[in-house]
Amino acid sequence: MSLSAAKHARELLLKEYRGVLSTHSKSMPGFPFGSVVPYCLDAQGYPLILISRIAQHTHNLQRDPKCSILVGERAAEDVQAAGRLTVLAEARRLEDAQTIEAAAERYYRYFPESADYHRAHDFDFWRLEPVRSRYIGGFGAIHWVDHVTLANEFAGEAELSMLEHMNADHRKAIAHYVELAGLPAHPPAQMVGIDSEGFHLSIAKSIYWLAFPTICNTPGAVRQALVALAHADEWPGNNAA
Repeated sequence: MSLSAAKHARELLLKEYRGVLSTHSKSMPGFPFGSVVPYCLDAQGYPLILISRIAQHTHNLQRDPKCSILVGERAAEDVQAAGRLTVLAEARRLEDAQTIEAAAERYYRYFPESADYHRAHDFDFWRLEPVRSRYIGGFGAIHWVDHVTLANEFAGEAELSMLEHMNADHRKAIAHYVELAGLPAHPPAQMVGIDSEGFHLSIAKSIYWLAFPTICNTPGAVRQALVALAHADEWPGNNAA
């Protein structure tokens, strides 16, 4: 397994924000049960989902936490030639109040509408802890990936501070990123996440991840990358999902 395969697999996980969650059926033992779920990545880089206690997949996970989530390049014309990733994982329901609070703050940024039904109904946050992943980058590009995730070193106050600053004071820069990447111009984008490899924008109800030209390990490096992109005439590479 090459380092580039792990990087491409992680980028696909970052670029997408919904996938097919497969669980072991409780009512039909021996059969897999697939359902579509939105997700974002938590501070550890693990997929974070919010699911109802009465949902079939929740009952399945309560009985057997072994599961997988399949993500693929959205709107791919040839699904067999497009990238796709299957993450085999152990699902863990979040129980600690502080952990739940941090998960809710992050998840609501990506999916604002979820705050209402989370409060009104019996929903819980679950974290999918990867065990091994299968990444297919196209014909013949097939890899087992042992470590697909990367912890977000900015998660918490540092990330929130950067997001608030960009959304409040640099709307023109965000609009420029949208234009360069060829993303929808309306409604105006909101920056909802930043990691060492790129950042997430929310436009309407879609999420887009755009990669930095180089890895940014400090808030100062992030600032330099965002300033450089704000003055760029073209986006470095094809980052739009």
